[in-house]
Amino acid sequence: MTQTVLLAEDDRAIRHALERALTLEGYQVTAVADGVEALAQAHRTQPDVLVLDVMMPGIDGLQVCRVLRAEGDRTPILMLTALVETADRIAGLDAGADDYVVKPFDVEEVFARLRALLRRTNGSAAFEMPKEEEKVPSGQVSVAGLRMDVQARRAWRGARELELTRTEFDLLELLARNTGIVLDHATIYDRIWGYDFGPGSKNLAVYVGYLRRKLDEPGAPALIHTVRGVGYVLRED
Repeated sequence: MTQTVLLAEDDRAIRHALERALTLEGYQVTAVADGVEALAQAHRTQPDVLVLDVMMPGIDGLQVCRVLRAEGDRTPILMLTALVETADRIAGLDAGADDYVVKPFDVEEVFARLRALLRRTNGSAAFEMPKEEEKVPSGQVSVAGLRMDVQARRAWRGARELELTRTEFDLLELLARNTGIVLDHATIYDRIWGYDFGPGSKNLAVYVGYLRRKLDEPGAPALIHTVRGVGYVLRED
């Protein structure tokens, strides 16, 4: 089945070039020039994935994200941004985006990130299963005071429900299913994004930092730990 992309980009040259490239790649593309049109189109016909430019006149990409997430729309969103500072990327994650590409970008990178988002949406991302003695009911993960309902895509630490984006949820599930095991950067990138961004990428660090802020509680032990030079591990110290 052909997968549908809603593309919102106010730069005509970029919009036309990306629309053509995505179409040639096999996607069915609806391209619009601003956030108002993007919201209207998303409400008319829900796409499989959205590609949104951050800086658009009127309603920008971040506002589109916030509106859709507030409505309960969990369609994966890839942001196109010329903003490279970590704080700017965190703003996008906070708005509900699942991933981002920094301009100027290679169209092959856009394709790769879209494939990874769509694989996760279709539930084909591979995760390690818990050890036999740690198994919980199907679709449930429970460890270190953390509980996850994978099918409903909901998570709690203690009695507090966590508000997680799609990527944050997938990352937390991967770590929770491998509690006590140090996962290296390459493994996490492969499982969550489908490819390795390379040693210079801050993508994983941004998501881990943001996930920690949602998980951590005053007086409670930290759950996600950095193993310097290797990767990350979830454990309750």
